[in-house]
Amino acid sequence: MNRAEYYLLDVFTDTPFAGNQLAVFLEADSLETATMQAVARELNLAETVFLGAASAANHYPMRIFTPTQELDFAGHPTVGTAQLLAELGLVNREQTLILQPPVGELLVSFSDRKATFTTARPASISSSPLDQSSAAALLGLQRHQVVGTPVISSCGLAFHLVELGDLTALQNIHISGAEWANTVTPSGAEQVYLYVAESSGGAETVLRSRMFSREHGLCEDPATGSAAAALSGYLATTGEAKRWMIHQGVEMGRPSVIETAMDGERVQVGGNAVLVGKGEIYLRD
Repeated sequence: MNRAEYYLLDVFTDTPFAGNQLAVFLEADSLETATMQAVARELNLAETVFLGAASAANHYPMRIFTPTQELDFAGHPTVGTAQLLAELGLVNREQTLILQPPVGELLVSFSDRKATFTTARPASISSSPLDQSSAAALLGLQRHQVVGTPVISSCGLAFHLVELGDLTALQNIHISGAEWANTVTPSGAEQVYLYVAESSGGAETVLRSRMFSREHGLCEDPATGSAAAALSGYLATTGEAKRWMIHQGVEMGRPSVIETAMDGERVQVGGNAVLVGKGEIYLRD
């Protein structure tokens, strides 16, 4: 019986059992795609990473799976994988790390125990089928609690971005499955990112957010780096500040902190991660 080792991390936090969970398998080149998907389904975490052997110094191919599909790009797997490689002494923190998922090369730097990557592409912004009324119906809110017109933004994974008026609205979300099926599913972007500006001014804007997606049923994610990138890229086009601190997962009891900034037209996404465990999966022929 073959065995595959994995590491378990909590990402976008420096506190165990907070943030977003991640499993990482190292030197997984020999695993078939179907096996990777089956393992990700078995672990049933938001995402599982399968890292290939280094193709050059500080350069690793990476594949990312949810329990139901492979992703071209995801944020907390990128930060968590980078932090794991540094923790194990497999990369040099003084040099740039390159992780390569299907979306393209993600350049990662390290400082103050944080890992920060730059998106492989600028944010692509388009109209959303949601308007204030349909977004309110989707979220179980009043129309006046939705601020402005929702948009879709993507740095490799697309999200409907919906701004809410205050934290009370954010805390009182009740997703309508019927409205989701009518408005979100036909768009092909099955992720909705909700946000509230807590404070602004100076060099940094502080936001609170929640992310809901259709994975195996409607579910909430405690920390979503790809959504934070999409949001920051969009906000930069509206004249907002160029640096953000995004708090997510509070309502789930898994608080996380995602730091973002603009690097020209692309977005930098950074945060902490903590190694919380190690395990084995038995692979049968």
